[in-house]
Amino acid sequence: MYNTYYGNYAGFLANNLYFVLLIPVMLLSLWAQFKVSGSFRRFSEVPNSRRMTGYQAARLVLQAHGVQGVEISSCAGTLTDHYDPRDNTIYLSEPVYNAATVAAIGVAAHEAGHAVQYAEGYSPIKLRNAIIPMTRIGSQFSMILLLIGILLYSQQMFLLGIVLFSFTTLFQLITLPVEFNASARAVETLDGSGLLEEEELFGVRKVLSAAALTYVAALLMSVLQLLRYVSIFMSRSGRRGGRR
Repeated sequence: MYNTYYGNYAGFLANNLYFVLLIPVMLLSLWAQFKVSGSFRRFSEVPNSRRMTGYQAARLVLQAHGVQGVEISSCAGTLTDHYDPRDNTIYLSEPVYNAATVAAIGVAAHEAGHAVQYAEGYSPIKLRNAIIPMTRIGSQFSMILLLIGILLYSQQMFLLGIVLFSFTTLFQLITLPVEFNASARAVETLDGSGLLEEEELFGVRKVLSAAALTYVAALLMSVLQLLRYVSIFMSRSGRRGGRR
């Protein structure tokens, strides 16, 4: 009787907390997307005084940290910039690679920061890489197991779905220090180079802060969704216990 009451009560609290937080988290996600696109667009129109391109900024960060052997290539699209450790290449989007703007410098230096993390064996990125296989499995099969658990009323399948989904939440959590650290490395290196004016560094920080907000929003949404699944599981466990 106690377990049934506890399961129902805990599920009730988790369910209500989910609905209380849902709208604020959704609004934060929309605001984050608006901020990152707006900041990038705004500072893409501001040329830097040194006429430094995104390519040159990325190369500067790599050289400042003594990292060699990293390729820098262009890729299609906007805000598609990323570092791929599989081929040790920084891919910069068309508005960044050859652009001598404040936004291009910030984005390129950030991606170079990721390459530095790999070269130096940054612990959080090692941990994130270690759970990538489970994260991929979770993203592919968690929804299927959750749906099967609901349709067949199988608590075991539903719980397995929750466990797999939790790896995606854990991945989002570990991503935060990885992204914040890459931005910090970028800003510190650019500041130490003395090549940018204070106003330009301000613009770089604005662009990178807006990008970081999207990762915070993604984590909160994932945590909220995990909370929802847990509340369903506990409520079903409580009802199941009450029928015994």
